[in-house]
Amino acid sequence: MGINVSRNADLASNEWLQRFVARQHIAHDDEAFWNGLLNYNIVMPENSQDQLSLDSRLETLCQSFIGNNLKTGNFGSLITVFLEKASELLSLSDQESNMHVWHTFNALFIIRTLIKYINETGSEFQLLQHFEAMPSAEQLKAAEEQQQQQAAASIAIEATEQAPLAALIVDGAKFETFIDALFNLIVVIPVKEFTYHLHLESVNTLITLLAVHLFAQQQQQPTDKSIVFRTIYKCQHANVLMSALLHFVARMVEVPHTMFGSSSAGSFVFGIAESLLSIFTFRKQQDVLKTSNATGEELSQQFRTHYPLANQSLLLILILTNHCTAQDNAYRTSLFGCADSKDSPKQGSGAVSFQIDFSAVYETLCRIVTIDQATLLLYLLLHRNERFYRFVMQQQDLEQLVIPILQTLYNAPDSNSHHIYMSLIVLLILSEDEGFNKNVHTILLKNISWYTERTISEISLGGILILIVIRTIQYNMLKMRDKYLHTNCLAALANMSGHFRALHPYVAQRLVSLFETLARKHTRLDAQLKEPADSAVFVNVATTPEDMMQDLSVLEEVLRMVLEILNSCLTNQLVYCPNLVYTLLYKRSVFEGFRSHHAFQDVIQNIDMVVGFFSSRLQRVQEQRGELGVNEVLEVISKGASQWSSDRLRKFPDLKFKYVEEDAPEEFFIPYVWTLVCKYGCVHFSSESIKSVTTDIAC
Repeated sequence: MGINVSRNADLASNEWLQRFVARQHIAHDDEAFWNGLLNYNIVMPENSQDQLSLDSRLETLCQSFIGNNLKTGNFGSLITVFLEKASELLSLSDQESNMHVWHTFNALFIIRTLIKYINETGSEFQLLQHFEAMPSAEQLKAAEEQQQQQAAASIAIEATEQAPLAALIVDGAKFETFIDALFNLIVVIPVKEFTYHLHLESVNTLITLLAVHLFAQQQQQPTDKSIVFRTIYKCQHANVLMSALLHFVARMVEVPHTMFGSSSAGSFVFGIAESLLSIFTFRKQQDVLKTSNATGEELSQQFRTHYPLANQSLLLILILTNHCTAQDNAYRTSLFGCADSKDSPKQGSGAVSFQIDFSAVYETLCRIVTIDQATLLLYLLLHRNERFYRFVMQQQDLEQLVIPILQTLYNAPDSNSHHIYMSLIVLLILSEDEGFNKNVHTILLKNISWYTERTISEISLGGILILIVIRTIQYNMLKMRDKYLHTNCLAALANMSGHFRALHPYVAQRLVSLFETLARKHTRLDAQLKEPADSAVFVNVATTPEDMMQDLSVLEEVLRMVLEILNSCLTNQLVYCPNLVYTLLYKRSVFEGFRSHHAFQDVIQNIDMVVGFFSSRLQRVQEQRGELGVNEVLEVISKGASQWSSDRLRKFPDLKFKYVEEDAPEEFFIPYVWTLVCKYGCVHFSSESIKSVTTDIAC
């Protein structure tokens, strides 16, 4: 056999493609044609510009395909060829299968390209028509049989050729068989150097099929009415597919330098193909993600370029688990029911869908958690998979997971609001565990270079966590003014507050300064509300009294929460937090205007009692020794703490908050997931029609 190396510029004139989209039917058993068509090596698009270039060169061919295929059925023939080759692959050895893998991949790439074009220019119904369309000769035969049965008059050839094809897709048998073949390729074929791109193309094809959701928005078609979705979601093998996809993510196998590997069982044709044109060739000879100084955007690009199979598998997991949540979603159930392969099957509650090495999943997530889609997967596992949550809580290197999340929050201006939300929610879910809240204060960090607010030589993980959450609250007050974000931040701090220990002086200062900043804002807003309407000056606040009252109410809720966090620490950990007591003594005046306020006075009474106790001790020592230095004051506080009894304080309920997913979560997650697919995926959708779906959360 010869070989065709197709370059983008040559596509329009490729004789095999021209015959494929023409008016003549090509039988699936025409080996000479299919060998000619599938002996090619095309440069796959790596970015949106490449995709636009490829789409423009394929436009004429695709239009001819749309105009002729319903009569020729050539797409169906190609599907049959693909199905035969995929079936044969399952029984071939490595040495026998190289050429087969190549041809199977090439057939699938053509199929995906045409599916993408039909999705972008037509409808799901038209897509299924093209899957099931038969050549006109077969239509004539079917019409003749029907004619004999009905003893009806003869039917004109023209009418037969234009007969509606709806009857041909009643059972969707070929489409279902095609989906099963994709699943088999992903699940059964082992990932090796020369099969890597076949796995990648299989995953990409499923994503492209599910992308019918993006384009169905114009027809307002719900996914539960979609035949594509119904076919994929009724699959009986959700566990093995989800297991394979999560394994692809956890293993993070690097893309081969050439498409099918250099050791191709001595295949002469393969040797020519890979020497002429290599696909996904690295520009940099590096196979490790640069996580130290990379931004989330840079890391996303590295992940997509170097580990496309892991990237696409991760995106497919998110698509499958976030659609159809109100129904019996087997993929969602599977992800939430997986267990650690090192545990016995009976360990833990509930049925086990599949087993996977949790250590590998955890280590991979630690490496890529600053990427949007990785944060979203981590959220799903922590929130819904009890076994994985317990596994994470037992890890001794929690800083490997938590610090990248804190970096995402620290770089909030460079992140989209959804990523910030998900990062905060992950922290909130982690803070629900008492063991986590204790452990973070025992893990010491040195010289955190990315935190530039202040040079800190050593601080606990808990300390830096508190600093970042406080900074996020302050950033939100200035930029976003989002009550929901405030709530999550404060809930995480509240869960941790009863376990604060050995707080760094700067952390203690920032905690009290947070209240001070909010207090000043409250005072200004309250004063503006009391001014006559004609003399009020509104700066950075709503312009109506009703809106100002609402802002004041939210602000009072936040102030109350901060006071309760301070009170919780003093009630439970006063002896271990001398720096916080020192800061409260130094800043006691910030509470002055709130002692008589009905919303705060009960909590401030506790803080005043602590401040009063230590103030009197300091005063007695000062009368004996004179002015005291910082270390001497801390010494007095430490001695006083050993004699302090928290029984003197008014008892408040323990601060324990649990994250609860809102109703109709798909309204948030589905647009978010598809935005990530379009922004960070390897499949580049070029249609303008998807912008309306993703614009709202693209920034």
